[in-house]
Amino acid sequence: MRWVRCFWDEEAVSFYFELDTDGYVIRQVECREPGGEAVAAASLTEWQEAQNGNRWGEYESVYGLTAESPISEWEGHDPQWLSVDEFESVWSTARQELQDRHRHPPS
Repeated sequence: MRWVRCFWDEEAVSFYFELDTDGYVIRQVECREPGGEAVAAASLTEWQEAQNGNRWGEYESVYGLTAESPISEWEGHDPQWLSVDEFESVWSTARQELQDRHRHPPS
């Protein structure tokens, strides 16, 4: 497995990816800049399980989705390689933020 960070200037979003050996996204975090507000923190396995259980809409509303095409097919990204610890830190923070926001929506 590999872990990368990519920044898309057009949308001011940082993407963090956990990739399998073929470059497909297994887990994905999206953070809006400035400030790093979590927009998504999705797991392909969890999404597939939710889809099989007919709960995909609920899963997507909380965690978002993962990209479908392998990272090697993307244009305009400049990946920065991360350690597993760096990715896990971003992942756990984003998941907690999204879960809290879902449990306690802003008024």
